[in-house]
Amino acid sequence: MSQERIRVIFFFIFLCSSFGVNSFAGEVKKPNVAGTFYPADPIVLGQRLDGFLAQADPQPLDGEIFALISPHAGYEFSGQVAALGYKLVKDKPYKTVVILAPSHQYAFPGVSVYPDGAFRTPLGDIEVDSDFTRELLYKDPEIRFEPKAFFKEHSLEVQLPFLQKVLKNFKIVPIILGDCSFFTCQKLAGLLRAGIAGRQDVLVVASTDMYHGYDYQEAAIFDQPALAVIKAMDASGLYEGLKSGKFQLCGGYGVVTAMILAGDLGHKKVKVLKYTDSAQVTASKIKGNWTVGYSSIVIDQEKKEVGMLNQEQRKKLLDIARRSIETYLKTSKKMEINENDPLLSREMGSFVTLHEAGQLRGCIGNMVGSQPLYLTVRDMAVEAATGDPRFSPVKFAELKNIEIEISVLSPLEKVESADKIEMGKHGVIVRRGFNSGVFLPQVATETGWTKEEFLSQLCSQKAGLPANAWKDKTTEIFIFTAEVFSEKEY
Repeated sequence: MSQERIRVIFFFIFLCSSFGVNSFAGEVKKPNVAGTFYPADPIVLGQRLDGFLAQADPQPLDGEIFALISPHAGYEFSGQVAALGYKLVKDKPYKTVVILAPSHQYAFPGVSVYPDGAFRTPLGDIEVDSDFTRELLYKDPEIRFEPKAFFKEHSLEVQLPFLQKVLKNFKIVPIILGDCSFFTCQKLAGLLRAGIAGRQDVLVVASTDMYHGYDYQEAAIFDQPALAVIKAMDASGLYEGLKSGKFQLCGGYGVVTAMILAGDLGHKKVKVLKYTDSAQVTASKIKGNWTVGYSSIVIDQEKKEVGMLNQEQRKKLLDIARRSIETYLKTSKKMEINENDPLLSREMGSFVTLHEAGQLRGCIGNMVGSQPLYLTVRDMAVEAATGDPRFSPVKFAELKNIEIEISVLSPLEKVESADKIEMGKHGVIVRRGFNSGVFLPQVATETGWTKEEFLSQLCSQKAGLPANAWKDKTTEIFIFTAEVFSEKEY
């Protein structure tokens, strides 16, 4: 065989290894523990889940849930505890569920992300969100697809039937964590944050049991301090406790990652719905019996302020934006439109943002309304599609792949100090002389920047000012809020 042919073969093998080409891609992953950890018969399984959920009666929460921490033992042991968290997310509009689960059967360093295909349970198949997994895989050497991690594992799988019972039309991001450093958990959380990028329809599930041992009286002694650290959102404290053996969460690295991610996105309200253990569930408090701790915990988002626009008004503005772009691309003329809704006829500022395949495709806005809101949206939609100097004009053929987002702005408020700025809530304008720049509120959420990074980038990137200009008293700072909604919500 020639040296050149050998090099070609070697290069192909390298590509396959580097980019995760494998025999599992696109296939249906069959269940590992149907018939053992939960019933294999779909009717029996459905009835069992319905019973758990009917009996679960958690106190309602003010905010929307961002993450669940849920046990993964056999359903007869932990199913009723898990049902408390799942009852709270029932019928919520989550479209992607990220599942962080530990590896019990296969030891490996780092993180394994299942790339595509589907996972099967007796209740049907769940598609893997391959668009999301592409944002995670091979961005870091420790985050890859390790097929053996999924061969016999139960910790991820037992969450799936619950999800199928409480949610509709969702996809999953299946992640198994092996031996991870705290830095690895941080890197994974950072990639997840970038993949979420401002979405409100992503649920995170961290799968874990707690104390494992032969003394049921020890369970609470080990687990109550661990629960206190989780409630305090102390991710590094939890990690150190896991490494020292002080805490015994078998899925602890996934919980650490979920806590880092939630904290970075500003979700810091933790509620323990229930804690128990297998000795209490089975009423077999006998010294020397194997005992496992179970908890159901939620991390919820802050309650959102009620928006000024109702659902029909939002839909109407999104329809105006799309039809305006279609009309202009066909005729090179603005669409003629009259609207008698009193709120949509108010003079209000607005931005229209276009995305294609998850990437920015255009964004133009008017900070201060000088005409009725519906006309501002019409005009800014056309400008975003054809007048953003960063992009070539949108072509009619690609419009079907464009997702439209609208931000309706509150009046500007001048502030004397950056201390008044609330990240994720306020958009900001900086102005000095003829130089000015603006960031919408969602920029903070999408980038994960600190306040100083946010303001420095605003000055240098948008306003053409020195990065530290926001600290200068001659620089004016204005804040505003935005009601943001997009076509993907409808």
